[in-house]
Amino acid sequence: MKFRLFVLILVILFQKNVGAQDYAIGADLSFLKQAEDNGFVFKEDGQGKPGLQIFKDHGYNWIRLRLFHSPTQLPNNLTYTISLAKSAKKMGYKFLLDYHYSDTWADPGKQFLPKAWEGKSHQQLVDSVYDYTRYTMLAFRKDSAFPDMVQIGNEISNGMLWPDGKLPDNWNNLAELLQAGINGVHAACGNQPCPRIMIHIDKGGDWNFTKYFFDKIHTYGIKFDVIGQSFYPWWHGSLLDLRNCLNKTALTYNKEIMVVEAAYNWKAQEYRNKPAPFPETPEGQKEFLDEVHRTVLAVPGNLGTGIFWWEPAVGRRGSRSYFDEQGNALPVITVFDRFTRK
Repeated sequence: MKFRLFVLILVILFQKNVGAQDYAIGADLSFLKQAEDNGFVFKEDGQGKPGLQIFKDHGYNWIRLRLFHSPTQLPNNLTYTISLAKSAKKMGYKFLLDYHYSDTWADPGKQFLPKAWEGKSHQQLVDSVYDYTRYTMLAFRKDSAFPDMVQIGNEISNGMLWPDGKLPDNWNNLAELLQAGINGVHAACGNQPCPRIMIHIDKGGDWNFTKYFFDKIHTYGIKFDVIGQSFYPWWHGSLLDLRNCLNKTALTYNKEIMVVEAAYNWKAQEYRNKPAPFPETPEGQKEFLDEVHRTVLAVPGNLGTGIFWWEPAVGRRGSRSYFDEQGNALPVITVFDRFTRK
């Protein structure tokens, strides 16, 4: 009884002291422009529409875009990303920029150095992170596509820029690399508001790791605004695990929390040999997003401030998309209609 009373008091205090931001209904649309440039048509009710417009029509207000340093096989370089961000900003979207600090995918299993940074010392890497972040941020600003939020690294549970910033052995190096990225963002702000800073890991259902990681981050005095989590149930646990982790994170750190990557399949993929929490069908996909969204909404102190789907507009690729192979929108696109339409 005393514990419940204590938690209730904390929640009330958080609600009074934390000014929650607008709720982010977001999608990582990093492949959308490539799909449309290659002739893929996104459709709703049989009618082709610009992909950004379809998401806008269903309440989406944030776009997340990744940025690779010098990609050779993927489109997500600076020019491509600025172009897509600029289109989204013109339509009223807010923009979350996801720095991978790599020429290709960076995630818990791989954090490759950009080829241009290979062979550099730790201090040279710190300087490179600062210079590159500042340069690219200034480019976004010049083209009227300045981000509203920035991720310093992608799913950095095991560090970034390996081997220099690989965890658990190189916490000091990682802290300096993160601070260099944050400093680079701030150096580009000029006379306009600086983007909010997110630190993103992939432990949406793992409270013990989340506490270990962010306790350690806080010992270095790194200042950031938002805790980002990935949540794919086949990797990260049940909805109850997610609820437990997000709620305890809010009560422990008093920071905004976003599920910045979530996804589910609309056809059989991950649950062919074991029971699924939701059917891997179009309706099951919709039900999954609805439940994750409600879990985020229920985080204490209004500290659950958004959810992003990972890659809902990939053209003909992927069973986690919001569109079938012919480009037809699936039921999941409508999840936020009841929350956003007046």
